[in-house]
Amino acid sequence: MIEPTSTEPTTTEPADAESTSAPTAPARSRSRLRTAAIVVPVVAATVVATTYAATAALDIPTPPTLARLLTDAPSKQGELYPARAVAASPDPAPLPVNPIPLPETVPWKGEQIPVAQFLESTHTNAFLVLRDGALTHEWYRDGVEPTTRLSSWSMAKSVVSLLIGRAIDAGKLREDDRLVDILPELTTGGEYDTVTVRHLLDMTAGVDVSENYNPYWPLTGTARMYLTQDLDEFVADHREVTFTPGSEGDYRSVETQLLGQVLARVEGRPLTELLERDLWAPIGAEDGATWNLDRDGGQEKAFCCINATARDYAKIGQLVLDGGRAGGTQVVPPAWIERISAPAPHQVSGSNWGYAAQWWHPTPDSPDLSALGVYGQYTYVDPATRTVIVKLSDHGTEQDEEATFEVLRAVAGS
Repeated sequence: MIEPTSTEPTTTEPADAESTSAPTAPARSRSRLRTAAIVVPVVAATVVATTYAATAALDIPTPPTLARLLTDAPSKQGELYPARAVAASPDPAPLPVNPIPLPETVPWKGEQIPVAQFLESTHTNAFLVLRDGALTHEWYRDGVEPTTRLSSWSMAKSVVSLLIGRAIDAGKLREDDRLVDILPELTTGGEYDTVTVRHLLDMTAGVDVSENYNPYWPLTGTARMYLTQDLDEFVADHREVTFTPGSEGDYRSVETQLLGQVLARVEGRPLTELLERDLWAPIGAEDGATWNLDRDGGQEKAFCCINATARDYAKIGQLVLDGGRAGGTQVVPPAWIERISAPAPHQVSGSNWGYAAQWWHPTPDSPDLSALGVYGQYTYVDPATRTVIVKLSDHGTEQDEEATFEVLRAVAGS
C-alpha cells in the first residue's frame, strides 16, 4: 500500500518503476480542447523571432525568454512572465489530516499498475487526496514541496468561473448580457456583437481564435495569445465568429480571456485582487500565489497561468464540493455550484465529455467534475464519495487524460 506522507514540507520520490507504455500522441478527438502545446509554437517562434527588434515588433517576449520556454518545465513557466501577487489568507486554515492508504494498484490502459508507477509515468509533481475535507494522502516528487507554486494552466478557467458566479449573484452581471455591452470598444456591427456571457462560459461563442497549433503558423491562435504582451490588442484583432453564437460548442481559450476582461470591467478591479479577496481569503489559503500578466502592470491571462500550491488548489476543489461554502461562509452562491454541476446543452466539438461554465464533466451520468489544464493539471471533485483529488504534472500536452480520469475515479471510489 502507498502510505500518505506527512503534511510537513517534505518530499518523497516514487518507487522506481518502468512505465507500462510510451507516451502517446495527443488524442485526435481532444486536439482542440484546452490551452494546448506551447512547445511547437515556441520552437518556431524562436526561429522566426531571432532578434530583439523582431520580438518587439511582434509584441512577444524577448528571445532569451522564448528560449527558456523550450527548456523550462511547464509547471515552472509562470516564473518567466510578469505577475501580480495573491496574498495568503489573513486567516489560513490548514487542512486537517486523516491518513488513509491509497489502493495498491490503479487501472491504467487495460492493466493494473502500482500507484507509484502511475505517478512516475505521468510525470506527476504533486498528488493530493481529500476526503470530507481531510487530507488523506499527500505526495510530491523530489524537488517539489507543499509550498512550491505550480502552474494551473487552464485550471485557471474554472477559477474565473467561480468569480463570475459571485458577480452574477451580486447583480453586477447577467448571463444574458452581451459582451459588447460591457466592452463597447469591441463592437463590430456584425454577428460577433450577439455573443453573451453565457456563450463565453459554455464555450459556445465561436470566437475565431483556434486552439489548433500549426507548426508552420506559430504566431496564430491561442499560442499567439499566450505570447502576446498586449491582450487588449489581441482580442480587438480577433472579432470574428465561425458559427452563430449559441448554436454549437467549441473550446476556445480566448472566450475565457474575454470573460476575464468582462469581470475586471464590471468589478473595477484586476482579477488578481478579486481572487485574493473573494476566494483566497475566505478559503483560508495557506500560501500566496501569483497570476501571470501579458506585460508589467498589464492584465491577467485569464485563460491560464495561476501559480499556486497543491494544497490551495485542493481548497478550491473542496469549496466546490461543499456547495460553495468555506469556514462557515457562503463564498460562491449555491446556484452557481448547481450551474457548474450540470453539463450545458452543447458539448464542445470533438469531445464526449460534458462542459458547464468552464468546468469539465468527464463521466456521463455522474456528478463528478473537474478543473483541467494542459500538461496534466487536475482538480477533480467527486460528490458521490466526498473526494477531491489534485494532480499537477509535467506530462504531454493533452496526453492520457481519459486514462487519468479512470485512475482518479478508482482512487475516489477506493
